[in-house]
Amino acid sequence: MGHSVHPYSFRIGVLRDWKSRWFKNRTYRQFLKSDISIREWLEIRLRGMYIANIEIERGQNEMNLILKTSRPGILIGRGGEGIEKLRKEIHAFAEKSSLNLPKNFKISVQEVKSPETRSKIVAQMIAEDLEKRLNFRRVLNQALEKVMANRDVKGVKVALSGRLDGAEMARYEWLKRGQVPLTTLRADIDFARERAHLPYGDIGIKVWIYKGEVFEANSTANK
Repeated sequence: MGHSVHPYSFRIGVLRDWKSRWFKNRTYRQFLKSDISIREWLEIRLRGMYIANIEIERGQNEMNLILKTSRPGILIGRGGEGIEKLRKEIHAFAEKSSLNLPKNFKISVQEVKSPETRSKIVAQMIAEDLEKRLNFRRVLNQALEKVMANRDVKGVKVALSGRLDGAEMARYEWLKRGQVPLTTLRADIDFARERAHLPYGDIGIKVWIYKGEVFEANSTANK
């Protein structure tokens, strides 16, 4: 029988780097809990801002939170007001949840130039369209056309699961264009999950985007 493996973790050390970059034996559990809690909170707090990736770097008494987004202006705000407000909210959340947050806490915002090639952003776009009660087949076709219009993309697959169009029975529907070689380690495949919140229940969204094979020793495919 086959086993499903997460496309990102499958390629760590080959094409991908860790999303959390630090290591400490004594406080490993606390740091890990802190990273997971902050990521989950940020995904809810920054919903609609098209965050492609959240990375965390820790050093000696310092922490750098890297947010990669296609809408940096909305996130940063006028004169950096948005970042300052977000920093205060993260500190308040950390105190409330008893998380390990250092004094030197920094937030960096990086712009994503081609949002149609990032699976997380595409999944968020699909979720927004589904929440507007658009037909799921139309949403799937439009998403595939937008992604395949980029010449860097070699293939894309989108899958939806749940009570599609409000049907009584939940089902699984998917569409694919081009190639998506999931078992090839050197294949640059960007994968993401998302949920569309609807009155009759959530709809699960999965997006795979294939950008060709990478042969360089030090890949920058995920940067």
